[in-house]
Amino acid sequence: MSSPWEQIPLFTLPDTTPAASPESAKKDGLPDVTDSVGVTDQSGSEPTIATHPEFHEQWDAESDEQVDVAETPTVAETPTVAETPTGPESPDLDTTDADSDAAGSVAAVPPVWEALPAGEAADGHALIVTAAGTYTPSGKELTGPVDSLEKLDKLIRWASLTPLGAPAQIWVVGLAACGLLGWVIDPGSEDDVDDMEALRTRAAAELTATLHATLPPLLGAGWELRGEPGHVVHLSRTIGNFTSMIDVVIEPYVWTYWNKDFGWHNRVGDMGVLGSPTAGTYLPDDDLPAARELGRRLGWCAQHLGVLPGPTPARTGAAIIDKIKRERTRSGKGIVVTTAGPVPPLDGAPRGDLEPAVGWTRVPEASDLEDADRLVSIDQRAAYLASAGMLELGYGQPTHLTGGAAAAAAVGEKGTPFGLWRITLPAGQALSLPEKLPLPHPHMLADQPVQTWVTTVTLDALREPVADGGIGADLDDLDVTEAWVYPQQGRVLDKWAKILREARKTAVDTRDAAMKGFLGSCYKGYIGRMVNPDMWTSTRMVHHHQPLWRASIIAHCRWRGRRVAMRIAREHHRWPVRTVTDSWVYLLPDGEDIADLSEALGKMTVEKDVALTDTLLDAVASAADVHEVNLAIKAAFADDEDAADDDGAGVD
Repeated sequence: MSSPWEQIPLFTLPDTTPAASPESAKKDGLPDVTDSVGVTDQSGSEPTIATHPEFHEQWDAESDEQVDVAETPTVAETPTVAETPTGPESPDLDTTDADSDAAGSVAAVPPVWEALPAGEAADGHALIVTAAGTYTPSGKELTGPVDSLEKLDKLIRWASLTPLGAPAQIWVVGLAACGLLGWVIDPGSEDDVDDMEALRTRAAAELTATLHATLPPLLGAGWELRGEPGHVVHLSRTIGNFTSMIDVVIEPYVWTYWNKDFGWHNRVGDMGVLGSPTAGTYLPDDDLPAARELGRRLGWCAQHLGVLPGPTPARTGAAIIDKIKRERTRSGKGIVVTTAGPVPPLDGAPRGDLEPAVGWTRVPEASDLEDADRLVSIDQRAAYLASAGMLELGYGQPTHLTGGAAAAAAVGEKGTPFGLWRITLPAGQALSLPEKLPLPHPHMLADQPVQTWVTTVTLDALREPVADGGIGADLDDLDVTEAWVYPQQGRVLDKWAKILREARKTAVDTRDAAMKGFLGSCYKGYIGRMVNPDMWTSTRMVHHHQPLWRASIIAHCRWRGRRVAMRIAREHHRWPVRTVTDSWVYLLPDGEDIADLSEALGKMTVEKDVALTDTLLDAVASAADVHEVNLAIKAAFADDEDAADDDGAGVD
């Protein structure tokens, strides 16, 4: 009888223990599949994954002779329990290095998160296919190798997986497993191209062509493609009034989709739940340890987010929103937004972002360098997530107001209503503002007034005192001439933020850098893509297009950062030399800590802290302009990251 993944030996027999009943599953805290999206051909009961003898007999009888048994053992060739290595020779995480030393090598220490247990919450919703066989996410072995598309069809139908916030998933892990299905591409070497994007584009096109050529057996079995196949093959099949959907995710080729993070040393960046090779959180190199870790991550998502990971982190964030929407629709409690919130037609709309993130640098003065020993970057902990959970956001059809009606609308009984306001930002030099901080709004100019559109968050922030990050303006000073005001508002994203916040705490407490990084990509990706209507063209997805929500979140983070900078100046007499989005860079003496003591989201935490060497000090002191300051800061932090990599430092 096999054990869960955490006990890898990886050559064990299938677990014949019957799966839990729906009642026991609920008792054990497994997710309720009634929260799933889509209609399947299941009866609605909790799926069970058991090892059926008759299925295995048929599977083995139909084993394809073309499989290289030396490389890909079938179920029949899997060693028995008696043959499985036990005792001190088992690959237990606490085993000493004696055997490795005897072989003249030192075993690599796996990251701490790979030793975390694999839960069962994704069982019944996902399966993992390797060249050695198929497994549940929690690690129970089910069948031998899937060496044909006919067997893949049989596996899908037999497993009876149900969706969980996203269609059910089959993950194909490792190039060997892809080879058994004919999914082999050869786009060339990264050494043959000038940039990885060219290689990615070529590989993606070749993968799509290969899939079209090999998928006919599945299509002949009644499955239909939803969209072009690629690293994810979206399948659906309709029988009568029921439609089942499943996504086949091809792990070795996920990189063919992720093009946004190529650049640094031509390395691949973040790839969703699979992690980031650059950050050191990608799956292990070997197929079976990779399958074990992927299973752990799938179970983690199901348990802590209530959904399977989507094809992108942004889609995962959207799936959590939709799960909450379904729950609120059923219960009749809570805010449910069903329509998109595009930017209304604006006269004199600003170019670029409606509410830009701040980006600013100044050349340090001699007084900034007198007792400086360190270069420190602080940033808001999960800034966008913190703001998303506390802001009241608007929805519904907005009302267009002009003149006195617009100005009057800004004075609501319960505060300024959610909306967009056309105001005049006064010239910065006409105000009593600190010289060592950026202007309070990116659209503001030092020498002349600027008329622009702002969100309610900015309208309120500008009326705060200078000491609290505002300019101390009255409404009359801002000359409100036009507005779009929304009829309804509330903390639409509060529960979404709560789920992600609690999941993030779990990841931090268990030192699970892989899932902490994935969560960051989920909320940043989702909020970032609120602005793009092309991502949400389906009628079931249009409510995710909310550019004003995104603008409000950015404005809130920007104002909170400025308020903290004013507090630091007041308490420590220190001024930043650079700020980008929600991070602020300071020159500080040894022993001075300007970060917040609180561990709450949105509070300032130390991001980077490097010693101010003579070389760095000279570079900063001799900088002739902000460009040279930026280069010096970038070099200092990059050198520190390289040193951390050399030391084998992990992610906290």
